[in-house]
Amino acid sequence: MSVTAAIYGFAGTEITPEEKAFFRDADPWGFVLFARNIDRPRQVARLAGSLRDMMGRDVPILIDQEGGRVQRLKPPTWRKAPAARRFGELYEREPELGIEAVRLNHEMLAHELITLGIDVDAAPCCDLVVEGADAVIGDRAFSPDPQTVGMLALAALEGLHRQGVAGIVKHIPGHGRADADSHFELPVVREEHGLLSETDFAPFRAVAGAEMAMTAHVVYADIDEEHCATLSREVISNVIRTEIGFDGLLMSDDLSMKALRGTIRQRGEGALKAGCDMLLHCNGDMKEMIEVAHAAVRLDGKAAERAQKAGAARGRPAGLDLEDARRRLDAYFREAGLEALAG
Repeated sequence: MSVTAAIYGFAGTEITPEEKAFFRDADPWGFVLFARNIDRPRQVARLAGSLRDMMGRDVPILIDQEGGRVQRLKPPTWRKAPAARRFGELYEREPELGIEAVRLNHEMLAHELITLGIDVDAAPCCDLVVEGADAVIGDRAFSPDPQTVGMLALAALEGLHRQGVAGIVKHIPGHGRADADSHFELPVVREEHGLLSETDFAPFRAVAGAEMAMTAHVVYADIDEEHCATLSREVISNVIRTEIGFDGLLMSDDLSMKALRGTIRQRGEGALKAGCDMLLHCNGDMKEMIEVAHAAVRLDGKAAERAQKAGAARGRPAGLDLEDARRRLDAYFREAGLEALAG
């Protein structure tokens, strides 16, 4: 069955009649949850079930659950997961422990999600820690070293997959060097293409086999000085698809972010024209979602194949004892002489 190339957020902890009518008509590939949609575990599980019942299929349900500053499932109900940078620090002391800790942490994240019916995590960040850059990425990234980021990102994806959750690598081809927060303004990276290829783009080559990736609303001036990656055919075709070698499902970052200009429909049409497979719209504003629906096309051809493969990456969770996993994760940090995790 062909669905439209869109993923939507919505307003509250339940789907309203207006939203239900819209979603049934718009027929999106998936949905994304935010803190405004979350109250208690039972409510989230009911909500996930109601989304699938409404659409009549096993629709993917996404969430941003990186840990650190970016986690929609929050304490005290849910575990306070550590920021990615802490795992990079562990890796710098004890590489094997760092890799195993990342894998285990993402198993735990996935286990927490899959029990609620959430089966796609918008993680890991494959961006670099870059001194002097805007703080929007910061400790959401594992390391300033491209090889380290690539290795830890692979471990993160493995951990998610072990518990039946598909991951989304972000923000391709690299947001860590950006000079602004794309939620509020358009960042511009002015370094030469050759340098970016060796540094910022390198971690994404390590995870080029991932099923899904999310674009960066960032201009790489030496490649395309007029368009951010989300809207740049040059960046998507020549950098993301060819130089990096990513052939999975490519979704835009949130179309409502202020880095983008024009109407929401124009943004969506521009992203698809540039080569994105999927449009992401997060804020739940009905007027904007209607515009996205006018831009979103039916998935077919290569985009449909990628979407099918991405959906199939969701699987059956392996067994996991969360309390035992917490103890093991703490032990990895203690063994390396680092402070144990909180939460």
